[in-house]
Amino acid sequence: MAALSGTCIFRNAGRILTSKYNCLAYKPQIVFCKQLANFSSYKIPHICRISTSCVWKIEEQSQKPKSTLPFGELLQQAEQEQKDKEKSDDEKARKKKRKEKIKRIQRWAMGITGALMVGSTVLSIYEMGSPILDEEGKPIPDEYDNSFVLWAYLARTFKELRGYKAMIEEPSAEKLLPDPLSEPYFQPPYTLVLEMTNVLVHPEWTYANGWRFKKRPGVDYFLQQVGPPLFEVVIYTAEQGFTAYPLLDNLDPQGFIMYRLFRDATKYKDGHHVKDLSRLNRDLSKVIIVDCNKKSFELQPQNGVALKKWDGNDEDRILFDLAAFLRTIATSGVDDVRSVLDFYSQQDDPIEAFKINQARLQEEQDRLAKEQAQSKEKVSLAGSWTKNLLGRR
Repeated sequence: MAALSGTCIFRNAGRILTSKYNCLAYKPQIVFCKQLANFSSYKIPHICRISTSCVWKIEEQSQKPKSTLPFGELLQQAEQEQKDKEKSDDEKARKKKRKEKIKRIQRWAMGITGALMVGSTVLSIYEMGSPILDEEGKPIPDEYDNSFVLWAYLARTFKELRGYKAMIEEPSAEKLLPDPLSEPYFQPPYTLVLEMTNVLVHPEWTYANGWRFKKRPGVDYFLQQVGPPLFEVVIYTAEQGFTAYPLLDNLDPQGFIMYRLFRDATKYKDGHHVKDLSRLNRDLSKVIIVDCNKKSFELQPQNGVALKKWDGNDEDRILFDLAAFLRTIATSGVDDVRSVLDFYSQQDDPIEAFKINQARLQEEQDRLAKEQAQSKEKVSLAGSWTKNLLGRR
């Protein structure tokens, strides 16, 4: 048994040393194990017979250093390398199986998704392409009755889709406002269209309260100044009705706002909501729109006054100046407001430009009044001199 154990030990050691030192096998013979025993911690005092009758003779290469590791450590190192190799092979096999599993799942997912899409498409075509039924459940004749059944269903489906697209992009009605009031009722001569968000109120969000709308300074004064009888005030906002309606109830308890239009009344174009003033059923020469976004009135830019977006500053005074600007237009009886608005739209800040012009106009009026007073004084002096001269005679 000792001989067999030695044989196994030296056989494994031979493999290690062959890989480490490029050993070669020589002719079979029986030798003492003294040379190999020097590399091991085991002292074997007997002669080892190798079953294959081969003895490994170590010949170190001149360029490689001589190993000083014990024979037992060499065996442990060989076993560790074998384990690392097996572990690496197992890891590669697991990765390969995982990739195959993922690919299989992806194929199943794509197949299920495709089946659902095909099924939903067929169901949609059936629902939207079916003929419209009357109260008795009978199909109502249309232009597709004489067509092939499949083509008729497809045509009706495309017609429904175009209708949905128009419903989203176009305003909800051709006439967004009713006809102007006639006598004995009073119809204001001008129409003022206002955006709510960032013009009259500012949305703010906090962790404690969520979304809240802050009232702009001067809103009550502004609505009172521009309301009837000068302007027909219309709120035309891109907000949803369920959000804006309660806000407007609290914002205008006196009822200066005559009409309210929400997002469904806007035209959806290039990713934003546009307000089409031609749908208001009013003379555009008497319509003024106030907004903080020029794209909102890009269809009728000559009717717009673009304000800077209010950021919630409590020191803001824009609405007071805007009220004076609008009252000046209304009281002046301008035939076409677009000529006035077009002039001020060329300025960076229309309201500031109006204030400067108002100050100049006031100075001019004061100067004319002063000149008139001086001329009257001269006339009175001349009259007194003439009277005195005639009295002396």
